Amino acid sequence: MLQNWSRHHTFQAAYIHHPTTVAQLQEIVRRARHCKVLGSAHSFNDMADTTADLIVLDQLTTTPHLDDATGQVTVPGGMRYGDLGLFLASTRWALHNMASLPHISVAGTIATATHGSGMRNGNLASAVIAMTIVRADGELIEVSRATHGERFAGMVVHLGALGVVVTVTLQLVPSFVIRQDIYEHLPLREALANFDAIMGSSYSVSLFTTWQGTTVDQVWRKSLPYEADNLPDVWHGAQLRRQAIHPIASVNADPCTEQGGVVGPWHARLPHFKMEFTPSNGDELQSEFFVAHADAVAALTAIHQMQAHIAPVLHVGEIRTIAADDLWLSPQYQRAGIAIHFTWHNNWPGVRQVLPRIEAALAPFAVRPHWGKLFTMSVAGLYPRMAEFMALRGEFDPDGKFANRYLREVVG
Repeated sequence: MLQNWSRHHTFQAAYIHHPTTVAQLQEIVRRARHCKVLGSAHSFNDMADTTADLIVLDQLTTTPHLDDATGQVTVPGGMRYGDLGLFLASTRWALHNMASLPHISVAGTIATATHGSGMRNGNLASAVIAMTIVRADGELIEVSRATHGERFAGMVVHLGALGVVVTVTLQLVPSFVIRQDIYEHLPLREALANFDAIMGSSYSVSLFTTWQGTTVDQVWRKSLPYEADNLPDVWHGAQLRRQAIHPIASVNADPCTEQGGVVGPWHARLPHFKMEFTPSNGDELQSEFFVAHADAVAALTAIHQMQAHIAPVLHVGEIRTIAADDLWLSPQYQRAGIAIHFTWHNNWPGVRQVLPRIEAALAPFAVRPHWGKLFTMSVAGLYPRMAEFMALRGEFDPDGKFANRYLREVVG
């Protein structure tokens, strides 16, 4: 019985394949009537599920290839970001950003536009410059920004609808070090009044809140050395914390990346959690919603007014910023955004009741849900390039081999 990471979804596939070569993968796809591909199983809905053939890329591994002259690295799609970080640690290169979990796969991450944080940092898919994909007919093709131009921007965030991503080429940045400092009990009025100053104060900033009362519980500042000179004990009314803490304050902080201002390499500070530990809380559900950065204060105010409905089923919420990009199905397409994330108790009946309230409160701000998390709203009309994406999908998969319930009901 194969389940997703939080164990609340059981995959329905009749057959599960673990190809060890690209040729095996091509043959599986060629023979299948319907199939899907699974990365690290971190989605919280059924976007990667099928009742037919499920392909898992955990055994299709190769050593990443680094082009040191261009600062580009080509990696297997099933590789985890944490492992890629360790590979790059001995080089002069780095990823521009990482998600809170280093355990997630590269191909699955970019397919859903998963992100880290930073007003100047795009989501992880924004670093993609080329991919190799097994199409529905079993052919292996290469697509790239250089050869496919603007159409490539429609292929990167692909929701598993175009084929099986075998390799991904990423544009890197020069390596850097970073430190992580935690502030506690930030008054909400300060957070809203000085939102840009707070979120732009460091390379990456996260606000953690249980949406109770009038304070933001924790501010996680991941700073370049020059951004953290002489950090004050009190900042915007929040108090600098000396001891390590988990985003869910009642949970042991051992799985978290090092805090307390200790400078370390980018790959050991940008994620919230260490590779060697079980991430986050585990027994949970997740939702996330994106609005334009310009609407941040109004949107957060709307959520604050709903805290009585949210708090009873919530472990913790997180607020982050993401730069704009040009990827057709990215929630940050042509708009810088903020992410409003919810880590819920594993209580789907309770979460299912509160999600429509949240979606209605955020509807005036053209809210877009995270593709791989839980939501009930329609995405119709939210993506101006959706019709072009559907045409692209028809070229790659004319008979709907990679279609499933999720794509039919959510995308169309």
